[in-house]
Order: sequence, then structure tokens, then C-alpha cells
Amino acid sequence: MNNIIIRPAELADLQILKEFEQGIITTERPFNDSLKTEDICYYDIAALISGDNSCVMVAEENGKLVGSGYGRIAESKAHLVHDFHVYLGFMFVAATHRGQGINQRVIEALIAWGKARDMHDFYLDVYAENHSAQNAYAKLGFKPLLLEMKLC
Repeated sequence: MNNIIIRPAELADLQILKEFEQGIITTERPFNDSLKTEDICYYDIAALISGDNSCVMVAEENGKLVGSGYGRIAESKAHLVHDFHVYLGFMFVAATHRGQGINQRVIEALIAWGKARDMHDFYLDVYAENHSAQNAYAKLGFKPLLLEMKLC
């Protein structure tokens, strides 16, 4: 864990980040039977890396990427007291490195990035049945706010 550094992603990281994205999709398929069965993508990772209002952070150990996450400044709904918030996503840690606090460090770096841009509201989505992710986010102070429901 001492060799893990958290840094902004670069376009040179794109290929491994696309592999991380597929890892996220594989993990989430059991929670959502509406996901298409063929190859899908959730994110435009290159745009998130290059964007003025977004930041992709990676965890790196000895030159090898082992985790990721992004923060994106988004317009809030008109009925909320804040005009903008940071939406967090793309949370991934390689299986060999899970349980070492890497996801927490990535999220903390993204929160620091948002606060440096005068953002104070942070949101993320997690599947209702993904209890391990919920527990990890709760350790950082996130609390359930809204549960989307689907007729099955």
C-alpha cells in the first residue's frame, strides 16, 4: 500500500481504463438484468480525462494502474439549493488490491479536486444490492438519499 500513488489520469492510461470499465460492467451485471449482453461502455473516458469540468484519478503501484474513479461537475436539479455538484463514478479497484483502502484514497482525491473548484456537494450511484460498495461509501460519509425502483 505504501507504493500506491493517486494521480490524475492521462490519455496514455486509456487502454487500461477501458479494461477497468469492463470490469465494472462485469461486476454490475448481476445487479441489473437490463444491461445489454453484448459489449457496452458506460463512459467516454477520454472526454473525462480531457474535460475542464471533470477529473479521472488513478491509483498506481510501481507503474501499474490498480484503481480508478472520476469526478464531474454537473448542473444540479432546479429544486436543489446548490446549482452544481460533483458526480462521482468509475470506481474500480483491481481484485488483487481490494480491501486496502485504495477506493477511499481515490474518492478523497476526487473530493479534494471538487473542493478546490468550490464544490461542496458530492453524489454517486450504487446498486441497492451492492452492499459491499454501500459499506465502502458509508465509511467516507455517504448516506443513502434516493432509491430508484424498477418494475420487474
